This record gives sequence, structure tokens and C-alpha cells, in this order.
Amino acid sequence: MNQRVLITGATGHLGSRVAEHAAGAGWTVVGTYRHAAGAHAGEQLDIRDASAVRELVRRVRPAVVIHTAAGRDDWRVIADGAAHVAAASAAQGSRLVHVSSDAVFSGREVEYDEDAPPDPLYRYGAAKAAAETAIAAVDPAAAVVRTSVILGDGRGQHENLTRDLIAGRARGALFTDMIRTPVHVDDLAAALLELAASDYRGVLNVSGPDAISRYDLGVLVARREGLDPSLIPAATLAESGARLAADVRLITERAASVLRTRLRGVREFMPV
Repeated sequence: MNQRVLITGATGHLGSRVAEHAAGAGWTVVGTYRHAAGAHAGEQLDIRDASAVRELVRRVRPAVVIHTAAGRDDWRVIADGAAHVAAASAAQGSRLVHVSSDAVFSGREVEYDEDAPPDPLYRYGAAKAAAETAIAAVDPAAAVVRTSVILGDGRGQHENLTRDLIAGRARGALFTDMIRTPVHVDDLAAALLELAASDYRGVLNVSGPDAISRYDLGVLVARREGLDPSLIPAATLAESGARLAADVRLITERAASVLRTRLRGVREFMPV
């Protein structure tokens, strides 16, 4: 590509894979980190600091900014940080690709396309919805990618949780009635880079075609790694009392028509 891409959160699971894919495709990669530098992450950045974000984007002058940085319990990182990145990108004239989440939905409608309005149930989803609103206002030309559970290479949060539950290192359970449409981290990374080089604007759902429960997904992870799936604690959302969306399925027909990247189902890349 011979163009510069700035990747926020380049030491995270998704961000690091995006950086690796980008470098392999010939992009000049500049990645940010919060606490510890990584292979493609040499710029320390706190995205809660608007002036720091603005100064970094001005100095790096990226053609594209891919915003993967996350902070699960920090509104200032998720919502305010996204607004800061969008404002700085727009001021510099950089293309913005932002990663959002199916957590913006309550599950009341079950299936959601790109035109579905957010109706989050809990703080993380509300922060992600606020980030989407800020980006649409500041940079309407940005691509906003809603995705689901990210895994496939053994380093995903759900994969780590499954191993920890089986080993007794974590407490809790995987829910049998919490349905999502997981995506392979490499498919998502490829899609983000494809969007970086396109002029697609607005929301795009990028997830796999297979709907599966968190518990059944854990079973697939365990079987892939030769672990005993009977050791995975199971529960329902009703039993737990957790205020989380039950069944959220992203419709990806638009992604199939827009992207060359094929989004594999979890039963393809982690077969039973």
C-alpha cells in the first residue's frame, strides 16, 4: 500500500492482528499502546486526552486511522476516546475505521441490520452507542464496524475465559441462552483493512454467519484444545440475574456484498 495507517490499541488482541495484517500488506504501520509497547506499537497514547490524540495524529499524518482501542469499564476511553480520535482524524483529513460492538443492542429484536437503532442494556453497550453517535456527528464519512465475539487464534477473551473456567482459575459460568455470531480475528482484521482502503461510510455489520451460545462456543474451544468440556460451568442469564442481552444476531448480508473478505462461521474455523 505504501501508505501510513495509525492503529489505536495495537497491543490488544484485535489491534495487534490488524497491525500484523497491515504490515504484511505493505502499509506503514504506526501503533499505539497504553501501558507497554509491542511489535507494531511504539507510540504511547491515552485516548482520554484529546490534545494528546490531536497532536499524535497531526505528527503521524496517517492516511487511515483504525480505532481498535477499548476499555471495558471506562466510559472516557470507550465514548470520549472515540470522539477524540474521530475529531483528530477529521481535522487531519484521515480516513477513519472504528470498531463497535453488538453490545449496543438489547436482544429484544434478536436480528439486527445496519439500520437498527442502538438500545443497549448496560454501561459498556451504552458507551459504544455513544461512541457511534459521536463519530457520526464528527466524521460522517467514517466506517463504523459492528462486530461480535472475536476469537479463533487462541487469544480471544472467550477462549481465555473457557480455559480459566475449566482450570478453576476463574469463577462463573458460560451462558446457554446468550447467543452471538462470532467472528475469526483474522477475518475481522482483513475486513477492517479492506474498509480502510475503501470509501464505505456508515455502519457495517462484520461478524460470522453462525449463531451460537456462549456455552456451546466454549465447548468448541475446549474440544479444539483437547480439554474436557464437561468441566465448563453452565448457567442461564435468568439464573445469574445478569443484565445482559440474551440473543443478538448481526445480519451480514451487506458485508457479503461490500467486502471481498469471506467471513467464516465459527463451525467452519472451529469444527465440532
